[in-house]
Amino acid sequence: MSKHQKPAGSKVISYDLIKYDVEKDEPVRDGNGYCIRVPKGEVGLLVCRITQLTPFSGYAGGTTQTEKKKLRDVFKKGDLYFNSGDLLLIDHENFIYFHDRVGDTFRWKGENVATTEVADTVGLVDFVQEVTVYGVSVPGHEGRIGMATIKMKENYEFDGKKLFNHVADYLPTYARPRFLRIQDTIEITGTFKHRKVTLVEEGFNPAVIKDALYFLDDKAEMYVPMTEDIYNAINNKALKL
Repeated sequence: MSKHQKPAGSKVISYDLIKYDVEKDEPVRDGNGYCIRVPKGEVGLLVCRITQLTPFSGYAGGTTQTEKKKLRDVFKKGDLYFNSGDLLLIDHENFIYFHDRVGDTFRWKGENVATTEVADTVGLVDFVQEVTVYGVSVPGHEGRIGMATIKMKENYEFDGKKLFNHVADYLPTYARPRFLRIQDTIEITGTFKHRKVTLVEEGFNPAVIKDALYFLDDKAEMYVPMTEDIYNAINNKALKL
């Protein structure tokens, strides 16, 4: 997490951190339909007030994109705020910490999982060249479970035991990627962001995915090759996640 002190004289721009529901991917609103400010020490979405003094003219050539970035009726009827897409935390000494980007967090077992944190951890393993982390839905389960797509370093072998030990040491149970996919290249979009949308949609079905797939097996304490038996056991709830 990076940490910044608020710049002096930043009073001109009016900004707030508001409660954000990562599951629904939208700000939380109270009974009156207004957004809720988060107290210090809690993660919230950074929004900046749009006024004549601080206008937001939008993205070049992208009206729908621009509209998406505007939040209306945030604290009172008719007000207008810019949605930064950043989840931040302000501590009691007014230090600002970057927490995550909206859409890069998912919920599993009632806990928020920040994909960047998990990816940074998995990326420390010696055979991992690149990694992207995301949440995939599982039939009959609320939220989304963690999955990682990995590009291997050249001349390295995948070691399911080593990776299991690493994530078990550094990540809480709910944040450990339950499924792994090994790809030769991790597709990058035009914005250089890993193409998570497709990966999320493709999920972890070994009958559909031709890449090597692995499953985190708690009993064996290692990542084991994902089989159709494991897949079916998850789908009919014979296997507890």
